[in-house]
Amino acid sequence: MATENNALNLSQGFPEFPVSQELIDLVYRNMQIGHNQYAPMPGLPILREAIAGKIQHIGGVAINADSEITVTVGAAEAIFSSIMALVGKGDEVIVLEPAYDCYIPAIELAGATPVPIPLNQPDFSPNWQLIRESITSNTKMLMINYPHNPSGAILKPEDIVELKQLLEDYPELMLLSDEVYEHIIFDGKEHLSVLKDVFLASRSVVVYSFGKTFHATGWKIGYVVAPEAIMHEIRKVHQYNCFTVNTPTQFAIAEYLQNENNYLSLNDMYEKKRDFFANAVSASKFKVVPSYGTYFQILSYDEVSDLPDMEFAEKLTREYGLASIPVSAFYSNKKDDHLLRFCFAKGEDTLQKAADILCRI
Repeated sequence: MATENNALNLSQGFPEFPVSQELIDLVYRNMQIGHNQYAPMPGLPILREAIAGKIQHIGGVAINADSEITVTVGAAEAIFSSIMALVGKGDEVIVLEPAYDCYIPAIELAGATPVPIPLNQPDFSPNWQLIRESITSNTKMLMINYPHNPSGAILKPEDIVELKQLLEDYPELMLLSDEVYEHIIFDGKEHLSVLKDVFLASRSVVVYSFGKTFHATGWKIGYVVAPEAIMHEIRKVHQYNCFTVNTPTQFAIAEYLQNENNYLSLNDMYEKKRDFFANAVSASKFKVVPSYGTYFQILSYDEVSDLPDMEFAEKLTREYGLASIPVSAFYSNKKDDHLLRFCFAKGEDTLQKAADILCRI
């Protein structure tokens, strides 16, 4: 629709600025020297070692590179392979909504039953009491996503306490934590990865994305971290799902990770973009919902229109030339709170043009 109407596209979550030339050169160099055949099924050892080193450097937790890390075709494949390996017919999986759109289809394809639980409003925090009340003898997995897409919410220390207590009270429950925006977090806050806690790490499957971190979403490369026994099962699906991942890119990223600035500098860059966009729309009737991570900004249009969010998003695209995502699309029941998601991983020119449109409405 954005293309058909020549609209500014702040809907899909992809950056419009270039990938690091250094990283592109590393990929090209590895192609040139002949790294173009299959990599090992779990990923190149050199890359898994680099990932383990990064995890320990940031969180202080030692991860076994051989048995607890698998390189995947993006985070989506990591999520799909993990769900297919770990749940099946008769199992229930709790999903916190609004949720990224690949979660529920993967659960259903595995033959399991998704159990959607709404996050608290307006801060999109987990409703731990409701989560507890939803657990049955069939509940196998809880899925969480922080920093959260679409809201930009993050976990607080008290959430980690609740999460640990929950897993202690339900020993059969597994956690799947989608942390693809781990390096995009704002206002001096800390990303509270479940891998920073030894107990949580022992019960969790954790998913990451190099595409998000290095703004190369089209490369489709990520990884999954899990205890050895769980990873053994995930690799069975991964092996027959895709077998392995693009080899020259694995070599390139392994080298690129050696410089921590290549991933630790993202916060400042994206925070400036968030602030620029929020300031630019401050004169409009749209209300900014605080975003503490990711590269998404939710705006409320309560004071602008009574239209359902899907209709208003279509109107915004067709009549005003600005594409966004209605947040109801992230709910299985299409819950509508008059919220739209905008991606601010764009240049200032694009963000200013988008803000100008919003300020005219």
